[in-house]
Amino acid sequence: MPQQMGILTQARANVAKKALITGITGQDGAYLSQFLLSKGYDVFGVVRRSSHRGVDDHRLRWIGVIDKVTLIDGDLGDLSSLVRAVKQVQPDEVYNLAAQSFVASSWTQPLLTANITAVGVTNMLEAVRIEKPDCRFYQASSSEMYGLIQEDMQSEKTPFYPRSPYAVAKLYGHWITVNYRESFGMHASSGILFNHESPLRGVEFVTRKVTDGVAKIKLGLANELRLGNIDAKRDWGHARDYVKAMWMMLQQDKADDYVVATGVTTTVRDMCRIAFARVGLDMDKFVVIDPAFYRPAEVDVLLGNPAKAKARLGWAPETTLEQMINEMVDADLARYR
Repeated sequence: MPQQMGILTQARANVAKKALITGITGQDGAYLSQFLLSKGYDVFGVVRRSSHRGVDDHRLRWIGVIDKVTLIDGDLGDLSSLVRAVKQVQPDEVYNLAAQSFVASSWTQPLLTANITAVGVTNMLEAVRIEKPDCRFYQASSSEMYGLIQEDMQSEKTPFYPRSPYAVAKLYGHWITVNYRESFGMHASSGILFNHESPLRGVEFVTRKVTDGVAKIKLGLANELRLGNIDAKRDWGHARDYVKAMWMMLQQDKADDYVVATGVTTTVRDMCRIAFARVGLDMDKFVVIDPAFYRPAEVDVLLGNPAKAKARLGWAPETTLEQMINEMVDADLARYR
């Protein structure tokens, strides 16, 4: 009998963990899928039914994991679909990355942003609580919640002051995750991630807009790059590094919230200089400031303090801003060529 029990214990240990990811077709979802697959996980993703299927999963294709993940129809606005997904997969870990995540669009689509980026978090938490309460849950919180910053360097204890409908919605998602952790004893953690980019970033985001524009200009496909407030400062890291921190949070015995950042802030202007320098061009000859791209309420500076994540998780960024921007420029050049 002891020998048989040992065999059963070993068999259980060899069973792959299962992860369920909302927003799997986004930048973070793709890199997280790749990372979890490298750890031996079975990876499932919740995706909205769309006529663009085959187009919206391009990031999974680009990164080479589309045939290694299982996609399930579902929507953060539809609790019943999320309950079915959790019941079907019975995941060990859930990563809630899906959101209406473009800040500029949150002013023109505030109700959609509230329904998906805020209430959608509650729907996902409810699905987990109902069908798999022992599952570990990760919520993608955002540095945008700090908004009008109350401290020069933002930590887990810095007060929040959101400055956009997106940030307000993210703050709801953040606090409802804390509430479910404290109310129901769920292993639910939030990562307050500062700006993180990559070649998989959408072209509507400023870093990718810049690297895409630089590639077009270099190849003679455009002659200018129109931007808004290029003196805004951000703490930029690589998404590939940041998804590791998500996983590390769910490996802890106790759920908690963590700032994930580089601890270095850079202006959009200096980020542009790095991108143009990669192709041997002077940004001042091509960048045009367009007031149409200014936000109704600007977040001027974001600078994260990742000390807690470094101390408790053992996490640290591995990619510099220059390395990341160069990688993005090279990828956009390759796309257009």
